[in-house]
Amino acid sequence: MNKNLLNELYSKAFRSGNALYLFIGINIIVFLFISLIAVIEFLFKTNTAVASWLGKQLSVPANLEIIAYKPWTIITYMFLQRGVFHILFNMLWLYWMGMIFMDFLNKRQFIFTYLAGGIAGALLYLLAYNTLPAFGDLTQKSFLLGSSASVMAIVIGTATLVPDYTIRLLLFGAVRLKYLAFAYFILDIIGIGGGNPGGSIAHIGGAILGFVFIKQLNNGRDLSKILKKKSRLKVVPNKNNTRSETIHTDQDTIDEILDKISKSGYESLSKNEKEALFKASKK
Repeated sequence: MNKNLLNELYSKAFRSGNALYLFIGINIIVFLFISLIAVIEFLFKTNTAVASWLGKQLSVPANLEIIAYKPWTIITYMFLQRGVFHILFNMLWLYWMGMIFMDFLNKRQFIFTYLAGGIAGALLYLLAYNTLPAFGDLTQKSFLLGSSASVMAIVIGTATLVPDYTIRLLLFGAVRLKYLAFAYFILDIIGIGGGNPGGSIAHIGGAILGFVFIKQLNNGRDLSKILKKKSRLKVVPNKNNTRSETIHTDQDTIDEILDKISKSGYESLSKNEKEALFKASKK
């Protein structure tokens, strides 16, 4: 592979400051690293099982006694993918929906939705597998992995924010996000009775988080502020007695704009409203 291409991809993922590219980059690197180890073990018929061991160290175990010793897995599992199609579809969905999400909201809100959605998915998975009779025999041997719950949080969050936003899908044509998200959610509910019930349950947890986050945001409460760094106040003498001006976008105005988007769509915004939203998203 061309060295310049690798440098470009590295810069976009880790130096651009774009959280969407960063998370996609982390997912791909973890996938390639573990997959290459698995290929080496297969080709040389080693007696090691490093790839399998790494997967278990990063996946969320359904057994509460095991997870008590591996609390980090609630975070690491959302960056671990199972196979080529698993990572391909998750990253495509994350890219498509993440681009729309970040057109309206900011980096901190994206990071919060991804991480909190993954955590919500893991917690709902653990709750279901340790309380519902259907999973009693599976608790000891089940693990959760994949970014799907986090991606679902982004999908549902975006659809809740701009429900009438339209995208074009192959075979289906123009589809509004609210219908796409609803279909996605229903499929996950049906999927609980299929071959991957744990994954479907985690998706639902992520979906709930994404929905709640945007509803709270529309009501003026930004849950992502828990990630905001507290700045230390520093008093600097002003020798010229000039007064600095701080340009900021009023939160009430942004809330009104978001409410207008949810009711009438992005295209209903005026030029000034679009500019105000854009400035707020860059903070």
